[in-house]
Amino acid sequence: MPIQMQSIGLVAAALLAAALISLVTTPIVKNLAVKIGAVDVPRDSRRMHDHPIPRMGGLAIFLGFLFSILIFLPLTTPLRGMMLGAVIIVILGIFDDIYALGAKFKFVIQIAAALIAVLSGNVISLLSNPNVFSSNPYWELGVLSIPVSVFWIVAITNAVNLIDGLDGLACGVSTISSLTMLVIALVVSEPQVALLMAALAGACIGFLPYNLNPAKIFMGDTGSTFLGFVLAVVSIQGLFKAAAIISFAVPFLLLGLPIFDTGMAIVRRLAKGQSPMAPDRGHIHHRLIDMGLTQKQAVAVLYVISAILGLCAVVLTTNGVEKAMMFLLALFIIGLLWVKMYLARGNSDSQPSKGAGKQKNSGKGERDPK
Repeated sequence: MPIQMQSIGLVAAALLAAALISLVTTPIVKNLAVKIGAVDVPRDSRRMHDHPIPRMGGLAIFLGFLFSILIFLPLTTPLRGMMLGAVIIVILGIFDDIYALGAKFKFVIQIAAALIAVLSGNVISLLSNPNVFSSNPYWELGVLSIPVSVFWIVAITNAVNLIDGLDGLACGVSTISSLTMLVIALVVSEPQVALLMAALAGACIGFLPYNLNPAKIFMGDTGSTFLGFVLAVVSIQGLFKAAAIISFAVPFLLLGLPIFDTGMAIVRRLAKGQSPMAPDRGHIHHRLIDMGLTQKQAVAVLYVISAILGLCAVVLTTNGVEKAMMFLLALFIIGLLWVKMYLARGNSDSQPSKGAGKQKNSGKGERDPK
């Protein structure tokens, strides 16, 4: 079905409204964070900044998103459930940014918020069968639909939180994922999903000028868990509906970077006999910094990876599996060449020292869930 110009106009308006509100409210939230003590003070080697920086900036992202949603979308039951769960996640994030709450307590609240969204209709009722040779094109989850949906939402919520370790990283990656999901929603005629993603992308874009290196404010758990929660719930609404192979693969492509980083973190920690929730300095962004990259270079590399995965998701949706695989291979090669050229230019300009990975700079190393 062709994309209607009216839908594109509404999407653009929703994105612009969210961006303006986020842009205007971020300085206000920054001052509020300082007053109530929501400040990130560098105390260990995982932090990339060398001076206290206000966090809780995710509140501005939430306000931009909420403003746009209330204007451009009818409050259906699934949307009410998602928004109520998001409010709980944001409140939890605010308290965590101020008081550093324990991981178990946060995990329980995240499950409760996910349950609210799932019981309101945001549920994965079927999964496409990845076995293309099977006569059964999809699996009906039945009684497993609720626990599978809750697991997906909680997992993605924490996955986005875990990659929030450099200035602008989680916000930028979430923007790329949102815009990709927006395009896919327009292509498959899901206008509500497109508007939701426009609001989320706009809210992130409005916040980014304050969050790019050197960051003036961090989004904190308030923002990273909120972004993960919304991306997870909306992916259920727009991408797990169809009984086709793409409905299985697309969400994992869109959220591939946080999913991969979180999976590797769990494996790494278990291999060391640690708790999967134990913080460490082994995330992808840490490794890039330890290789000698600057923060801006590391973030640019991860943006490119997210964009490649997003483009492959779009191609998979519109052209099928074979073309998507060829496109992925071509983009991967182009991406490698671009990264090599970018790093070579950056290294010639900055000539980082041998210990560049341990240098102090004004970036951010957000806390992992404790």
